[in-house]
Amino acid sequence: MGAGGKEYTLTIKDTETVTAAEPVQEHRLPMSNLDLLLPAMDVGVFFCYKKPMAKTDFTFSSMVSALKSSLAEALSTYYPFAGEVVANPVSEPELLCNNRGVDFTAAYADVELRELSLADPDDSVEGKLVPKKNAGVLCVQVTELKCGGLVVACTFDHRVSDAYSANMFLVSWSEIATSKPVSRLPTFRRSLLTPRDPLRLHASLDVLFVPVSSLPPPKPVDEGEPAVNRIYYIAAADVDRMQAATKKRTKVEAFTAYIWLVLAKAAAPEEKWCRMGVVVDGRSRLGSAAMASYFGNVLSIPYGSLDAEELRGMDLAEVAEEVHGWLRPATTEEHFRGLVDWVEVHRPEPAVARIYCGEGDSGVGCVVSSGRAFPVAEVEFGWGKAVFGSYHFPWGSNAGYVMPMPSARGNGDWVVYAHLQKKVVEALEAEQPPVFCLVTPDYYLADTN
Repeated sequence: MGAGGKEYTLTIKDTETVTAAEPVQEHRLPMSNLDLLLPAMDVGVFFCYKKPMAKTDFTFSSMVSALKSSLAEALSTYYPFAGEVVANPVSEPELLCNNRGVDFTAAYADVELRELSLADPDDSVEGKLVPKKNAGVLCVQVTELKCGGLVVACTFDHRVSDAYSANMFLVSWSEIATSKPVSRLPTFRRSLLTPRDPLRLHASLDVLFVPVSSLPPPKPVDEGEPAVNRIYYIAAADVDRMQAATKKRTKVEAFTAYIWLVLAKAAAPEEKWCRMGVVVDGRSRLGSAAMASYFGNVLSIPYGSLDAEELRGMDLAEVAEEVHGWLRPATTEEHFRGLVDWVEVHRPEPAVARIYCGEGDSGVGCVVSSGRAFPVAEVEFGWGKAVFGSYHFPWGSNAGYVMPMPSARGNGDWVVYAHLQKKVVEALEAEQPPVFCLVTPDYYLADTN
């Protein structure tokens, strides 16, 4: 186990399939052009809760029952999560909305919440607390801990939903569980992302995205430098200092610049370049009020590439300006409309973000996905707020992946999930003064009242 962690055994107590309480008529829902940019990969998310107060009547059985019944209601609205991904006549993925249902597992772990080494999710979370999805679009696992605490975890197909959509679902599920009105109903209107007529193409998109047939043979993962997963926290004051050092660039730009500099420090002599990308959500860029409730993927991944040696000679403010320079053009309506058109031109051939695939020569890369809207404080099913929550995305790419999220403590701290090569993790943790602090039980169980 990682530092402070305890080996434990997970016992599956029950598995069933939860279907929508009020299913829609079976139909096929096409993927949007932006969904088609996502390869088949799953994303996990988990929330940790302390044992309910002694004065309440909650038992594990009653909590599982409440989660199942409210999930069935939520699936009546979020019916794509109860469906399956199938192939259309030209072998593109699309959604079969057939109420196949969500695999729901109840489990027991003989470990206390304070004994979990959440900083090292490879040991404490992977294959244990976050379920592996075997079929369908979404699966759920609820795990009772030895102390009476609870972990609620989901894994979903990224081709169907981005983090924004998953967040909407999680909040709606918890609102239903606590008999609150659902604050945001999703829309599945693919017409919101219809290609233009005539199509308008931008050469810049050929730099950011690439048809799969144009890719070189996949680069094998360096067995000597395996990717590892870590969960950190960054104190609010350090986030503010990071931003202040970049002369008023955004917190995400400052954070991205910081990671980019660490990437350069970790690069081996033969790794001549460092590339850095940022996931941009296009909903607020597309000029339609309906986009605020749109369920699906509305993402682009701009990136920049710099010589590693050049990067090592730059300060944080200079790097943040570089980030701003390649990030800003991807935050416009025209960029996202153009991306929809670009995919249309290449269909039915699949395409992917180029940063995931390398650039043909030796280098290192990383993507920052802003999880700043992660609803850790809102996903409350009736027995108290989560004391900790995080995404879990050990995706296996050569490029690293880092996701900052708000801390459950609600004090401005960030929780950061990182999937990085071991040498990058070591460089990140060696930074002075330390900014990335490994999550400990003292952190996530601290009384913040």
